[in-house]
Amino acid sequence: DRKWNFSAGPACLPLDVLEDCKEDLINYKGTGMSVMEMSHRGKDFMKIAEEAEADLRELVGIPDNYKVLFLQGGASSQFSAIPMNLAPEGGVADFITTGAWGKKAFEEAGKYMEANQAATSKDSNFSTIPDVSDWNLTEGAKFVHICSNETIGGVEFKDVPDTGDVPLVADMSSNYLSKPIDVEKYGIIYGGVQKNIGPAGMAIVIVREDLIGKTHPLCPTMFDYALMAKNDSMYNTPPCWTMYTSGLVFKKLIKMGGLEAVEKMNQEKAKLLYDAIDNSDGYYNNPVTKEYRSLMNVPFTLGGGEELEKKFLKEAAAAGMESLKGHRSVGGARASIYNAMPKEGVQALVDFMADFKAAN
Repeated sequence: DRKWNFSAGPACLPLDVLEDCKEDLINYKGTGMSVMEMSHRGKDFMKIAEEAEADLRELVGIPDNYKVLFLQGGASSQFSAIPMNLAPEGGVADFITTGAWGKKAFEEAGKYMEANQAATSKDSNFSTIPDVSDWNLTEGAKFVHICSNETIGGVEFKDVPDTGDVPLVADMSSNYLSKPIDVEKYGIIYGGVQKNIGPAGMAIVIVREDLIGKTHPLCPTMFDYALMAKNDSMYNTPPCWTMYTSGLVFKKLIKMGGLEAVEKMNQEKAKLLYDAIDNSDGYYNNPVTKEYRSLMNVPFTLGGGEELEKKFLKEAAAAGMESLKGHRSVGGARASIYNAMPKEGVQALVDFMADFKAAN
């Protein structure tokens, strides 16, 4: 029996993708080997890798002048790699911090260059996004960085900010492939895959070609985007199993009708849950400004206080709902309802919330 898994990451994967993995686990397509065993230089895995990139390009609509990199280390490694590739001689980068992950990217970049916090929503406890007109951007900045969806706080950019000639860099870890992406508005799009795409262990970086080729003198070889692009992400052994599973997810999303269809599905799921919270007469509360509420991560508290929240989480777990506890830094509850979470799972949570309210 499978639980409804509301974990923020690693997160639930589509059941049919897991079934495909299961079928091929021991003997992939008659090769006599598992994907986890085969050489990454062999023709069987090379085909897997090529199809994964081709399908991702088709799904997202990635232009030819952008490189696609499948890299180890997750998004957190890119906090270092980005300034080392985009600012080889230092300079200034602007950061919009709307939550914990944007703050970490800002702090890490400060090791390699001057990092300017051009705007922050810290004063509102990261419950909103500062208006673009209030951003204190630096003339001649190397890049502007945003976290397009903050996993912990549940705050999401709904529009792509216009940064002019300065490359926009976006961490999309928790809303990657949840809606259409206008790639040409960005210099770099990156994110770990363990939330909305595949198993943990990989980041996908989409980078405009003109931004790579020079690196910081101390840039580790494995962080050199140009080198990784030249070697098709295989300078060393890539995260093979994660690439394979992510490739299956790309194919599934294409069959579903692409990212427009995926966004519609996610909007319907999120509306179910937010309506349940908003119509509870304060029994449940979401702290985020409505126009910036995430479609992926929905934090909420119970008006009755901490003890009631503990009871809620305990009974929810007993009812088969996994990982609803909020992040340790904010408390309360949080439901992550990524692409792979079916509407039935969200409905089950909404029904449980109504029953719990009636009984308590």
